Amino acid sequence: MAAANSTPDSAITYAVAEGIATVALNRPEARNGYTPAMADELEKAFKAADADPSVFVVVFTSVGPDFSVGADLRSGGFELSINDDVGQGWQEPAGRCSKTIFGMNKPVIAALRGVAVGGGLTITLSCDFRLASHDSRFAFPFSRRGVFPEGGSIWYLPRLVGIPRATDWMLTGRVFGAQEALDASLVTSLHAPDDVLDAAYVLARDIITNTASVSTTVIKQMLNRLSTLDSPLPVHALDSQLIAEIPRHRDAVEGVRSFLEKRPPHFPLSVPADLPPWLPWLDGDEAP
Repeated sequence: MAAANSTPDSAITYAVAEGIATVALNRPEARNGYTPAMADELEKAFKAADADPSVFVVVFTSVGPDFSVGADLRSGGFELSINDDVGQGWQEPAGRCSKTIFGMNKPVIAALRGVAVGGGLTITLSCDFRLASHDSRFAFPFSRRGVFPEGGSIWYLPRLVGIPRATDWMLTGRVFGAQEALDASLVTSLHAPDDVLDAAYVLARDIITNTASVSTTVIKQMLNRLSTLDSPLPVHALDSQLIAEIPRHRDAVEGVRSFLEKRPPHFPLSVPADLPPWLPWLDGDEAP
């Protein structure tokens, strides 16, 4: 893979190959403990991948046996001083990552091994897929540390697993295993520890080979932004605008033609250049 924006001292690694950007947490000596510096690098990496027309899918993973133990507490406290500027406009570090992923055009697949807890789990809740290993362990331990949920997790988690399970995990802060996470739909699938990353790449290549990037992007954002509306009528209105353009939509023409000709599709449109400019979320609004 061709590396970019990574140095030996980076908190992450970033590489692009065959249409896939791989973003990996890179503090294995600290079990990938999360820091503001890591948040800075993740935000830049995800934005770079989203803006790169050669990238179709992003895989979010880690170096070492654990995905992340959450906030790095080795110094005895959080890496935040009462003298820091935390006034209006300040954004907590985990939320900066999850919000960036939420707003991305490209699908993001998290490949999780070992421990993923606290901020080391909330940063993945906005990913489109979470693949995990059979030995993965998870927790939202905020109540056990006297702190508060972050990463927008109070919004994301109930959407994924429902209010009763989110209440259980959040209020008790208990550790739970991979099978419980799968049963609750927190994770998409389980794999042997050494196979999780390969499974993520298989999924990424399937998306690249068989789907149109413009369609995938629009569907992802419709799911994120419209699926919790109180009425289907605004969704129907947007559907109508999109469907009305199909006769002139080159990807749609290729999709039908490739089906009739019984061959793989070769979709000509790209992201972000060919997204419909009138989409309501392209006006710079803030993600939850």
